[in-house]
Amino acid sequence: MNRDCRASSSDLTGAIWRKSSYSGGQGECVEVADGCPGIPGRVPVRDSKRPDAAALFFPVSAWASFIGSLKADLDV
Repeated sequence: MNRDCRASSSDLTGAIWRKSSYSGGQGECVEVADGCPGIPGRVPVRDSKRPDAAALFFPVSAWASFIGSLKADLDV
């Protein structure tokens, strides 16, 4: 497993974060930022309740597989 996916908060400057349209508004969701030039090939994900905390970074292929699995389970 590749663990070299560190990025600083400055790499996320200008990131546009979004929540799922399925979020219930209870503050129990994550936010994802797409297309961050400071971290190519990675998808940053953070806790919506703690936007100033560190984000987790997933390889684009792993994130796409995760979302594909969710959609298949939900028949979306």
